[in-house]
This record gives sequence, C-alpha cells and structure tokens, in this order.
Amino acid sequence: MVTLFYDGHCPLCMKEISVLQRYNTAQQLTLVDIHSDEFETLYPQISKEAADRLLHAILNNGQLVTGLDANVAVWQAVGKHKWLRVLRWPFIRWFADRGYLLFAKHRHKISYWLTGQERCDACTKDSCPPRSPK
Repeated sequence: MVTLFYDGHCPLCMKEISVLQRYNTAQQLTLVDIHSDEFETLYPQISKEAADRLLHAILNNGQLVTGLDANVAVWQAVGKHKWLRVLRWPFIRWFADRGYLLFAKHRHKISYWLTGQERCDACTKDSCPPRSPK
C-alpha cells in the first residue's frame, strides 16, 4: 500500500490522479489531496508546503519518499509504467530529478499552457471547471 499526497488544485496533477484511480483496481494506492480538510489532521508529519512543492508518498513500510521516488512508487503500486524504474538508475537519476524539480516548480504554468488552466479550486478526478478570467 502506498499513500500519495497530491495537489488537488493542479489540473495536470488531477489528470494523473484520474488515471491512477482507474488503474488502482487492487486498492494498493491511497490518494490524499493536500488541500483537503482532513490532510493536516490525519498526516501532521507531512508539511503541506513541502508536499505542494513536490510529490510526497508514504510506502507500505512507513518510509516517506518524495519527488520522482514517490512518482515511481505509485506507478509500481498500480502495476503500470514499470519502465519508470529506469529514472532511478544512478546516472539517469541525477538528470531525472533535476527535470522533475523544474517541472514541479512550474507545473501550474505548464498546466496553463497545456490545459488553459493554471489552477482550479474545484478540481475533481475527471476535470477542472473553467476559471473566470483574472
């Protein structure tokens, strides 16, 4: 069992969460929105600010992993994208981690470029409603 903490205000994140939910047929993954009311109560050991900067996950042995380690763990938990383990190989890891950090830092801008939405306050597993212009 892996518990993933994700940004429920990020349109791209929500698209990936939707896919993960479809693949989670064996119920090996628990998904927790860091913006939910119960997040801080149930997981006080996880900083909301840190989890908003990069993915956090708790593995079945209680180990906290972040970034691409968290991403790879969740895809392994649902039995998909086994090739992602390549991103953890020593030489590739250094480059992949820097690429992930760059993506994570700019994910809202990237979301805007790809979906027309930078953030949403009412994302669901299937979609984000359109935001009114700023």
